[in-house]
Amino acid sequence: MSDPIETPPSQLFAAPPSERGGFPKVPVLIAAGAVVLILAVVFLFSRGAKPVPPGTILPLDAYAANLPIADPVMSESTSLSGGKSTFIDGHIRNTGTKTVTGVTVQVLFRNDVAMPPQVETLPLPLIRTREPYVDTQPISAAPIAPGEDREFRLIFENINANWNVQIPEIHITGVTTK
Repeated sequence: MSDPIETPPSQLFAAPPSERGGFPKVPVLIAAGAVVLILAVVFLFSRGAKPVPPGTILPLDAYAANLPIADPVMSESTSLSGGKSTFIDGHIRNTGTKTVTGVTVQVLFRNDVAMPPQVETLPLPLIRTREPYVDTQPISAAPIAPGEDREFRLIFENINANWNVQIPEIHITGVTTK
């Protein structure tokens, strides 16, 4: 009879030898770190841009003093479906030293019943042509150079019934220049 081979007791409970090709820890840790970093950046940047509540009157832009609005004229149109559009046409002049590539305005439709005005915020479109119909374009398509005067048209579809039907106030709250 042969003697059975005895294994020393210290090797009986030893961990099995590791095998190559297991779970790739380093790439997973790097990917997880990248995801955490991206989420932190998105969170930090999203905290700075707080939405403006509807009806909030914004301050005038610093360059607004260089963009006087003149000769505002109102008109209305009714569609075949019964909808009503209100138009405000006017002129804007660039008296500053920079070329204007965009203007955001707030239009305040006041009332006579001591309620807050209806406030509409929108980009100011310029009139491109008047024939065969009035066609508008963004200011970025035809920037306003220093000393230039341009015609604009604002279009509104839903004005409150309590509006006093006077020409509304137009505030320039955002200007982009180059």
